[in-house]
Amino acid sequence: MENRVVVTGLGVCAPNGTGIPEFTSSLKQGSCGIRFHSELEKLKFGCQIAGKPNINNINLNNYFTNVQLRGLNASGMFYGVIAGKDAWENAGLSPLGSESPDWDSGVIFGTGILGVDKFREAIYQVDEGNVRRLGSTSVVQTMASGISAYLGGMLGCGNQVTTNSSACTTGTEAILMGYERIKSKKASRMLVGSCSDSGPYVWGGFDAMRILPRSFNDNPTKASRPLSETASGFVPGSGAGALVLESLESAKRRGAAIYGEIVGGAINSGGQRGGGTMTAPNNDAVVRCIQAAIKDAGVNADEIDVVNGHLTATTKDPMEIQNWCNALGRSGMDFPYINSFKGMFGHCLAAAGSIECVGTLLQFKENQVFGNVNCEDVHPEISKIIDTSRIPQATINFAPRIIAKASFGFGDVNACVIFKAFGQD
Repeated sequence: MENRVVVTGLGVCAPNGTGIPEFTSSLKQGSCGIRFHSELEKLKFGCQIAGKPNINNINLNNYFTNVQLRGLNASGMFYGVIAGKDAWENAGLSPLGSESPDWDSGVIFGTGILGVDKFREAIYQVDEGNVRRLGSTSVVQTMASGISAYLGGMLGCGNQVTTNSSACTTGTEAILMGYERIKSKKASRMLVGSCSDSGPYVWGGFDAMRILPRSFNDNPTKASRPLSETASGFVPGSGAGALVLESLESAKRRGAAIYGEIVGGAINSGGQRGGGTMTAPNNDAVVRCIQAAIKDAGVNADEIDVVNGHLTATTKDPMEIQNWCNALGRSGMDFPYINSFKGMFGHCLAAAGSIECVGTLLQFKENQVFGNVNCEDVHPEISKIIDTSRIPQATINFAPRIIAKASFGFGDVNACVIFKAFGQD
């Protein structure tokens, strides 16, 4: 028998809230965390707004020792450790104090690029012949697996500790990787999630591609417009989301609170064929991924109550809705409720899937479907295929039973996870 896998802990460090209480309140109210950044204006970015977590009032000594903080200059590391340690505590778990590691607990925490500011600093030091000034932490701050290594050591995890990277699919992929490990009885608990650095060295490439909005610099909270006719590109964001996954047997033994159950999922690639490219999805692959996830979960497409889409506020949003319709065999009034949280914090790149999965699971706890902000003018191509009542503008009271969440990333890669309200057998 395979293990059933449940979610027992959540943590988040997002542009619209750090910590579950603040983040939940923001999602319920539709509050936006996107702000103007003068640094981007000085650097002559076309898009001078972004979603960046505010950690100025966070006591970092609650997460790092003074030794660890010395020379630490990696925003994604800060975000990931805050979210990860909060999720562990939220699950009722404590860092191991003994010399022996916890062989049943592991970490899979993804990132796209980590420590880019530290890497820039290192390049200048090396070029100026100041190698000795790099400090002893430059390597762990700039290696992709630095985040999982930090968290694994802080918590004393002795099972698999690793980092994945698959562009904007990273967070959802990490969750499915942890799910599979517990399901196959190779671990009892896995801390999973993802993080993304913030700043011009991360966002500059997207600005150069001209896929970020340029006409909202004086009105940042209205800039991210998923599903909208007036969407003009995604707003870059950053942060981290974290989940503690656990076998149902372990969770029951501890008497842990359960946010929901993962009942299935799927990961695939369009191979950059059939219309798929480095930056655009193969639509057939997207449909196949969603359908494979539903099959793996052992549910019917008509049982899905809510979809949390990738929906980045680009010209691809109508096609994503069409892909969901094709995958589910549902349209019009028969389509599930659908939402995108990116209107509230932008597209957090490698952290997007994990942050959005945290928000997705909170809908079970709150017995609500959080609203879509900035899409009062639903794209006409979308309203042709699904009824606009399925796109709630504000939070509605509704107790979802099954939610599908998907992420699609550069490289034509896809991931879809199916969450179920616990106790809804």
